[in-house]
Amino acid sequence: MHIPATLVRGGTSKCWLFNQVEVPADRGDLERLLVAAYGATDPVELDGVGGATPTTSKAAVVSASSRPGVDIDYLFGQVGIGTGSVEWTSNCGNCATGVALYAVSKGMVPVTGDRTRVVMRNTNTGAVLEGIVDTPGGVVRHFGRQTVPGTRAGGVAVGLTFRDPAGGTTGSLLPTGRAAQDLRVGAAEPVRVSMVAAGAPVVLVDAASAGRTGAESLERISADVPWLRTVRHAAAPLMGLGLPGEEPGDAVPKVGLVGPPVPYTTTLGEPIGAEDYDVSVRMLSMNAPHPAIGLTSAVAVAAAGLLEGSVVSRSTGGPTYEWLRLGTPAGVVAVRCTDVRDGLPHRVTVQRAARLLADARIYVPEAGRPQAA
Repeated sequence: MHIPATLVRGGTSKCWLFNQVEVPADRGDLERLLVAAYGATDPVELDGVGGATPTTSKAAVVSASSRPGVDIDYLFGQVGIGTGSVEWTSNCGNCATGVALYAVSKGMVPVTGDRTRVVMRNTNTGAVLEGIVDTPGGVVRHFGRQTVPGTRAGGVAVGLTFRDPAGGTTGSLLPTGRAAQDLRVGAAEPVRVSMVAAGAPVVLVDAASAGRTGAESLERISADVPWLRTVRHAAAPLMGLGLPGEEPGDAVPKVGLVGPPVPYTTTLGEPIGAEDYDVSVRMLSMNAPHPAIGLTSAVAVAAAGLLEGSVVSRSTGGPTYEWLRLGTPAGVVAVRCTDVRDGLPHRVTVQRAARLLADARIYVPEAGRPQAA
């Protein structure tokens, strides 16, 4: 069997997009199809279209939305690498950037002048996002000059805004009711963390409390993956994301280190001064260091920066306001919080870029066929 699909780059991720009418509606059948198409039982995904890294083994199923005020619904899947499974509990802002361009390019949303707004709902989490796609002269472009940290390649500019991002999966911005607290991780001394839910549930470790800086190299973060997974699993039940003793997952909460700005060199060899950004951030993507930062994580860090006493505001020297500049391994990502009321940002925006890479027909092995009723 074969299925039509479109490969997009959204920010620093690559994602295969599928139209809902072309794939099974049943979640189990859809998972089997994606596992077979991506070759996801193989740790290098050789016999499939998966990218064999957490940022390039992603999928989204796109459809027109029936919700008033929403143009597009999309179901996001983080396709496992060597696991033969798909994780359905999270969202991906970088892929949403690609979904916005896809929706305009495929005529699902009509072009409206120099910029076209696409309102999207992530059906995994219920999050609503706006993508403002550059369509100069009322024309959809396939190439552009907008760049993002992590690649020198240009793309079509897409401003991505998360609407009312706080508490979507946990019910509140601070699931434990505290801006920061000590978290005991195994037998080691407790570390200071902020557990926040905005964009995604995230546990942020104060790097200094763990004997780190928050500006570590990707190689050093790779060595810290087992420990950071332990942090994630210790925080999950406290955030209402699992029960004590329950087998923990590796998608949520997202986990990472934050610290004060220091000079460093990006993965592309560009020097960054301490004065060029506000807070150092190093995050995991599933069980690997993120080469930059996931947008849902960026939203959570920015929301935490608004809070007195959080590990982010401790690193920045006090609560931040509209803009927060994040020093990531790939470079500086600026996040803007607006419409802030009672400490909650109702709009969080990141400027991104996207590009359609290919329209394809994916040939799927027999194992991916939907089961007969």
